Amino acid sequence: MDKMWLSFYAMGAMVFSMFLIYASRYKINNRLLKFLFAVPAYLLLIFAFFSMVYIVFSGPTGR
Repeated sequence: MDKMWLSFYAMGAMVFSMFLIYASRYKINNRLLKFLFAVPAYLLLIFAFFSMVYIVFSGPTGR
């Protein structure tokens, strides 16, 4: 059950980072705001990547 919630958090982080990256690239003109939107977006993507790698390679639990 914990892996299910972790996968939901990872997918949510991917969706949220997608919107942050889109905003930072196409909607914001200020360079400081672009940077402030892009850094958390890429950190969320890194979190989602490692979460999904953990979920995929840990396998089924057998319960």
